[in-house]
Amino acid sequence: MLRGFRWQFLVLVMALILFGASLANRLSIQPVAPTPPPASPTDAAPTAIPTAIPTPLPTVAGEPLAQPAIIPTFREALIGQIRRLNPILTTPESVEHDITSLIFEGLTRINAYGEPVPALAQNWLISSDGLEYIVRLRTDVLWQDGLPFSAADVIYTVGLLQSPDFPGDPALGAFWRTVEVQLLDSDLIRFRLTQSLGRFLDILQIGILPEHALRGTTATQIASHPFNLSPIGTGPYQLEGVESSDSSSITGVSLRVAPTFRQRSEGQSGYAVERLRFQVYGSFDAALSGLLSGQVDGLAGRNTTETQALLAQQGVNLHTAVRPVVGAVIFNWASDSTRFFREQRVRVALQTGLDRTPVIIRHLSGLAVTANSPLAPGSWAYLDDLSWPTPDIATARTLLEAALSPRPGSDATPPPAGPLSFTLLTPDDPALVGVAQEIAAQWSQMNVNATVVPASATDYQARLDNGDFGAALVELSLEGSADPDIYQFWDADQYPDGKNYGGIDDRRTAEELERARREPSGINRIIRYQEFQRDFVARAIALPLYYPLYVYATAPTVEGVQLGYVALPSSRFLNIRDWTVMAG
Repeated sequence: MLRGFRWQFLVLVMALILFGASLANRLSIQPVAPTPPPASPTDAAPTAIPTAIPTPLPTVAGEPLAQPAIIPTFREALIGQIRRLNPILTTPESVEHDITSLIFEGLTRINAYGEPVPALAQNWLISSDGLEYIVRLRTDVLWQDGLPFSAADVIYTVGLLQSPDFPGDPALGAFWRTVEVQLLDSDLIRFRLTQSLGRFLDILQIGILPEHALRGTTATQIASHPFNLSPIGTGPYQLEGVESSDSSSITGVSLRVAPTFRQRSEGQSGYAVERLRFQVYGSFDAALSGLLSGQVDGLAGRNTTETQALLAQQGVNLHTAVRPVVGAVIFNWASDSTRFFREQRVRVALQTGLDRTPVIIRHLSGLAVTANSPLAPGSWAYLDDLSWPTPDIATARTLLEAALSPRPGSDATPPPAGPLSFTLLTPDDPALVGVAQEIAAQWSQMNVNATVVPASATDYQARLDNGDFGAALVELSLEGSADPDIYQFWDADQYPDGKNYGGIDDRRTAEELERARREPSGINRIIRYQEFQRDFVARAIALPLYYPLYVYATAPTVEGVQLGYVALPSSRFLNIRDWTVMAG
C-alpha cells in the first residue's frame, strides 16, 4: 500500500536531513559580546577620538570576518553649547548653526562670493517693482527619512516664523510677519514684501523644516520638541548620533553623509569625508590642546586673540580669509563740539594725513590687512580699485588750513583758535590702542590734537551709544549675512537709536545706499554699491583702516579646504564636498 507514496516519503526524509544540518550549523556560531562605545572626552581630561568608530566583527567557527573599511572622518572642535539643532532657532554665530547648516537647506544658499544661488529652489522670478518673488521648488529632493520635499514644508516653516509666539530671534519673526506667502501651485510659491528689499534672496537661506515630521507642532511647542535633537533635513549630512555627559550637556555630535543627498545630482560626486564628528569643549585652550594632541582635526578662531594663538602653532595647516568686519575711524558729526567733522574738507585733510598701511603692519601684523572700502573684499559687491589720496603731511596741513578758514555759505562751525582738538575713543586692547596712538601721532604733524581715550568693553559701548566721543576706532561687523547691506552704519535714520554712532548725515551716499538695498536686480545692485564706495572714499565719510583675518586650522591629514567669502562661521564648510582626510 505504501508503494504509491514512495516519492512523498523520500521528500520527507530529505527535508529532515536538511533541517538537521541547518540546526547544527547555527549551533556552531559563537555569539559576540557587544563592544561598549569609547568614553566621551571631557574638557579637563580629553581623550583621543578614533578616526572611525569600530564595529564589532562576528566570527564563524572561531574565524573573524573581513575588516570593514575605515570610514573617512573629520573631527572638529567646537566651543559653546548645543541645545537645539533646529535652523530657525539658532543664531548665525552659534555652534548650533555650524551643525544645522550641514543638515538643513534653505531655498537659497550662498556661493564662494557671497551670491545667493538656488538650493531647494529651482529658480525664481522677481517683479519689476521688487515686491514679489515667485519661487519654483525642486521636485527631486528627499528628506533624510525618504519622504519627498514639497511646498507644504515651506509654508509650514514660514508659518512658524510668522507666529506671534515664535520663540526664536524677535527681529527674524518681526520681519517674516511683514511677508505675505501664497501657494500658487504644488511647486510654486509667491512671497510678497511690503517694500522692496534686495537682500531677500539672502534671507531665504534659512533652513526649511519637514512638515510631516512636525505636523501639528505650534510655535509655542517647537522650542521643546524632541525634533531639536533628532533633526531631519535635506542637506548633505544627517545626524548619526549625539553624545552627552552625566550632567546631560551635549559633548559631541556625529553626522554622516545622507544617502538621500547622494541620490541628487550634486551629491553623486565628492563628499569623501563620510563622517563629521563635532567635539564640544568648554574653552579655547582646551580645544587648542585637542587639536595639537591629535584628538581633533580642525579648530576655527573666533576673535583676534584666538586667531593670534592659532597663527603661532606649528604642525597644522592654516587657512585664512578676510572676516566681513571693517575696522574704521568714524567721526562724530552730531556733537556741537565736533561739528567741524561735517565739513568734507576737514575729513579729506585727515584722510590725506594718514598713512594707514604701516600702522596696520606694525600693530596688527598677521591679524588684519589694510582696508580700502566700507565693504569686505571677496563680496560680489566689493570694488577693488578705489582711489585713495597719497598720504602726504604737507598737503594735508594745507588742506586743513583751507578747510578751517571761514567760507561763505558754509554751515560748519570753525573750531576755536589753536590746534584742531578732539578725543579718539578706542577699545582698551593693546594692539588697537597702539593703532590709535600712531594715528594721533601722524595727525599731530598737521597741527591736530587727537587725545587717545582707551575704554573697557562696557564703557566703550556706552560712550559709542551716547555719542560721547570726538572720533572713535570701531569694528563694524557685516557678519550674519552675505549681503552687502550696510545701511545701518551710514544712514542718518540709524542715528541715534541704530549703529550710526557718529550721526553721519551725508545725503549723497545715503541715497546711493538706499537705492542699492532696494534694487532687486543683482547687476544694478553692483553698480549702486560701486557708486557708493567711490563716493564714500572721495568724501571721506569715515576712514576704513583694516579687515581682521579669519583663521581656520586643520591637521596636515586634511586636504582640499578652501575658504571663500566667510559671511558666517559656517561658511568654512562651503566646499566640504572637496575635502579629503588621509589616513594618519
